[in-house]
Amino acid sequence: MEREKPLTVACIPAFDEEAGIARVILSAKKHVDKVLVCDDGSFDMTGEIAENLGAIVIRHDTNLGKGEAVKTLFEEAVKLDADILVMLDADGQHDPCEIPKLIEPILESKADLVIGSRYMKGAKTDAPLYRKAGLKLVNSLRRKLNKIPVNDSECGFRALSRKALAAVSTFETKGYGADAEMVALAARNGINIVEKPVTIRYRGLNNTSKKTPLSHGGELMKNIVQMMIEERPLLYLGLPGIVFLLFGFLLTAYQAMIFNLTQYFSIHVMIVIFGLATVGFTLIVAALILYALKMIKDKIADLKKS
Repeated sequence: MEREKPLTVACIPAFDEEAGIARVILSAKKHVDKVLVCDDGSFDMTGEIAENLGAIVIRHDTNLGKGEAVKTLFEEAVKLDADILVMLDADGQHDPCEIPKLIEPILESKADLVIGSRYMKGAKTDAPLYRKAGLKLVNSLRRKLNKIPVNDSECGFRALSRKALAAVSTFETKGYGADAEMVALAARNGINIVEKPVTIRYRGLNNTSKKTPLSHGGELMKNIVQMMIEERPLLYLGLPGIVFLLFGFLLTAYQAMIFNLTQYFSIHVMIVIFGLATVGFTLIVAALILYALKMIKDKIADLKKS
């Protein structure tokens, strides 16, 4: 039997969010049909509060990270046969009253993935200056190095159609970089993406970040580098490997020339040559293996599409 209207589900990953999750759930329920919460190994009453407020709660025994929590929510949404998913944080940073704005382009068949943006006209945020600067840097690197075609790939407030869900659910990042990897997968699979200005709150909230700015930034930078290498291993691993081998070859030729002229053999130079050769060979082998895995992965993805 065909539905009269699409089934819209809110997906909320949560870890120790008892202070703010009630408000988020109650507000979200006004705009969606069901609320899913993944209690990602919380030590507080997060899961119990969500359950008592009518949310469907899936629990992790231990804290596995945001990426794993989102995967669990996606799996549950598929079981519910959801038509539209809305992802939002449990701490109150995202305003559930803006859900209709995010799902509108999907309902009108103008987009399959709608990303909330802090950088568009009409967006509002009270983020501290250091956070604004850090996020702008990360997003700039994402666009240039990871080829992500949006201005705010780190924003977790977003809406997905079934088509978008199928395209992005294969993401592998376990931590905060999952949001950006999903956008990259969507772009790679030809998903129509649009951005909408949203309101992001920081001040007056409890535990808006489970990590220090340095550790959070470090994790995002690590994810940027990882995505670069996985996407173009021959460039980012193979080319440096060739450079190391070339320097090793030139140093070997230099050592041979010195030996012919002076009969002097330098152990130190040979150690450097051995090191260059080892690093170069290792990088080239790693690049070839990753490239082969990427080709296999792309072929599997193409087969699934067909």
